[in-house]
Amino acid sequence: MTATTTPSAKHTALLVIGAGPGGYAAAFRAADLGKSVTLVDRRATLGGVCLNVGCIPSKALLHAAQSVADASDASAFGVSFGKPSVDLDALRDWKDGVITRLTQGLAGLARRRKVDVLQGEAAFMSDREVTVSGPDGVHRVTFDDAIIATGSVPVTLPFLPKDPRIIDSTGALAIARVPDHLVILGGGVIGLEMAQVYQALGSRITIVEMATQIIPSADAALVKPLADRIGRRYDMRLGTTLKAAQAHKDDLQLFLSGPEGETDIRCDALLVAVGRRPDLSALAIAQAGLSPDRQGFLPVNSRMQTQVPHIYAIGDIADGPMLAHKAAHQGKTAAEAICGLRSHFDPVTIPSVAYTAPEVAWAGLTETEAKAQGIEIDISSFPWAASGRAMSMGDATGVTRLITDRASGRVLGVGITGAHAGELIAEGVLAIEMGADAADLALSVHPHPTLSETLGFAAEAREGTLTDL
Repeated sequence: MTATTTPSAKHTALLVIGAGPGGYAAAFRAADLGKSVTLVDRRATLGGVCLNVGCIPSKALLHAAQSVADASDASAFGVSFGKPSVDLDALRDWKDGVITRLTQGLAGLARRRKVDVLQGEAAFMSDREVTVSGPDGVHRVTFDDAIIATGSVPVTLPFLPKDPRIIDSTGALAIARVPDHLVILGGGVIGLEMAQVYQALGSRITIVEMATQIIPSADAALVKPLADRIGRRYDMRLGTTLKAAQAHKDDLQLFLSGPEGETDIRCDALLVAVGRRPDLSALAIAQAGLSPDRQGFLPVNSRMQTQVPHIYAIGDIADGPMLAHKAAHQGKTAAEAICGLRSHFDPVTIPSVAYTAPEVAWAGLTETEAKAQGIEIDISSFPWAASGRAMSMGDATGVTRLITDRASGRVLGVGITGAHAGELIAEGVLAIEMGADAADLALSVHPHPTLSETLGFAAEAREGTLTDL
């Protein structure tokens, strides 16, 4: 919006641009430490991509999808249900209700901390001032320190035609309709999670992935149980690239290049899930003396300071995995650094989770990374087919893998595939952070029968004390 008069300026000790998991964590922590804080976001609700159009709505839909799958799988142990009937409007309303409750909760936390929230698009005028253009006009805000937490946006492919049937993850989460045949470009976490949702809702799924395995950042052995399962359910096109697409009246035609040569397929919708990129486009960062690196990230030090020391950058615009939990920890680090505490962001590991069925979670060094770095490692694993808890749940598809230093036995990496792997990986993260070795895990008494004891069993396999296999 263009102001008719010169906007008046307000001053804040700390300006936080972006109200996602990193931004609101930074704003709230700084307010708790006594700073006056202004929090700016283009959305009318707090929470950023994660809460509004990312992590939270996708997990809500995945829960619904898993309920459909559980009802079908129950017949294996003698419990039968009728064919599920999905009310898209009710499902959408439930998902939106989850988001609303959480965003309202954040708004309440901001009010109680006296954080001033402005809706609008921020743009730097200098390294000490921004303008915020929003529904109620233009505001000038001067600041002592600033934290940029504007997150990321989906990568787009310029050669694709503009057509409402070609969507990104935000469009997929809107569940406006359920296509008969959905092609998903990208076999990473986002693409696979959306595949699970839409298959449960009735779509036929084709995955097109340019790498030779799904979730390329994880070890092949860890991904295998998931790959085997979805390979029976989806049309998998690995090692395949999309060269072009044409929009027709009744469908989309996609031209592929892969192991079978040049082929084409027709579909009702295409979900593009090939990654995300830092979102700095509207900030005019050059006005503040900032410049991104070749990958589009803002370089920062361990206190999250950019090359302009009183401006900090966190989350998806700082190099590293684009994960909400990384952003939240970095936000607290930046806030504490600004408030004079000796805080640094220096984790040994940041865990990753694919909330698929089965889930895939990993932390620390992967086997692939260890080999590339020439590190001598041992790999011990425990198959969930030998887990009493997994078998009694009717889902023994899974594995727990432990990567340890060959000489010392120190835990360098952990990978878990199976039900609730995203919850179970936390013990592995703690072990890596604390410098534990395999014996520490093996000698820790795990409750039985549980899925968590598979980590202890994997450690016992490394120590030569395993009796359950």
